[in-house]
Amino acid sequence: MANSPQAKKRARQNEKRFAVNKARRSRIRTFLRKAEEAIASGDKDAAAAAVRAAQPELMRGVTKGVYHKNTAARKISRLTARVKALG
Repeated sequence: MANSPQAKKRARQNEKRFAVNKARRSRIRTFLRKAEEAIASGDKDAAAAAVRAAQPELMRGVTKGVYHKNTAARKISRLTARVKALG
């Protein structure tokens, strides 16, 4: 357990950051799930709209340090390719 005042403060800060990041990650996953479901339904317009909605959320996760830039780019690229394949 943290003993010094500095270590105690860091432990408190870590708990707060963990809660915030967890909420962000959950929100992003929800957008991704909606996009996946829209693609699975086969409706190209709905799928495209869902991917467009998920894209800024993913990139916001990058700026907030929840995801790595390449991870977000890869996810967006794969979703976009799947929407495009719906034809």
